[in-house]
Amino acid sequence: MPDIVVMFFVLGLVAGLLKSDLKIPKAAYDTLSLLLMLTIGLKGGMALYGSLEWALVIELLAIASLGAFIPLIVIPILLKVAKADHANTASIAAHYGSVSAGTFAVALAYVETMNLPIEPQVTLYLVMLELPAILVALAYYRRKSQSSDVNHKQSELWHETFTNRGVVLLAGGVIIGFMYGPNEGSGVTELFTSAFKAVLALFLLEMGLTAAATLSPIPWEKWKLLAFALVAPFFLSFIGLSAGLALGLSTGSVVILATLTASASYIAAPAAIKTAIPKADIGLAMLMSLGITFPFNAIIGIPLYHQMATFFS
Repeated sequence: MPDIVVMFFVLGLVAGLLKSDLKIPKAAYDTLSLLLMLTIGLKGGMALYGSLEWALVIELLAIASLGAFIPLIVIPILLKVAKADHANTASIAAHYGSVSAGTFAVALAYVETMNLPIEPQVTLYLVMLELPAILVALAYYRRKSQSSDVNHKQSELWHETFTNRGVVLLAGGVIIGFMYGPNEGSGVTELFTSAFKAVLALFLLEMGLTAAATLSPIPWEKWKLLAFALVAPFFLSFIGLSAGLALGLSTGSVVILATLTASASYIAAPAAIKTAIPKADIGLAMLMSLGITFPFNAIIGIPLYHQMATFFS
């Protein structure tokens, strides 16, 4: 049976497809996403408390390289198989090379429910995988468009990426959690960590409603790209799985890393691509990442990656 938090996503998805009047107010959604990102950061920082080593830097650089590597694999497939134009190829490559914080939260809840061992730095994987894919995808598009259609300067892109609320809350939460640890700041942090699954459940309810909205209407003429969104997570998960095993990570961390490489961004990447590549169809990228890939990972993918990690360990 799926983790109970996943069923809240299914509830939102079904309600949306049935055209229910169920809605999560935007202010409530913003609050939920804020709490979720901050809690993930705090949990990661508290886990790192007293265990930070220089070897971690090399590990994080290896993880970041995955974000740059995935678009290089995805771009030829989108061009030759899906016949996407250069703007949408760059956009989709950025979305699928970057990662989903929502999917990470589901994976984190899953490994905790299954009592799988994880390394304390897994939250940093999420942070390190956000930017490289976006930069690689934009570099590809600049080359193909001779930079005439790219609106952002490199410095503006770095600023926008590093100062978006997700990165600020994740990184800030890690720093605060690392500074105070699980005991000294418990008067505050326990309020966040104890409510993590309840906040995640409500967040996923909204994600279900949003996913249903992206699926109506479905652009069937883009069926090759829709098929890519369904099939890609399975194959991309092998990149994270292989890297996790090569780095000697525990089973839970391998599951989370495989989930991250299988996921697609629906927050950071759209924000960067929308203004950087105006010819890209952001609605199509959101349909693929949030309407297809996210449900696949949340409902089917994460347990599947667990089985794969266990089999190859």
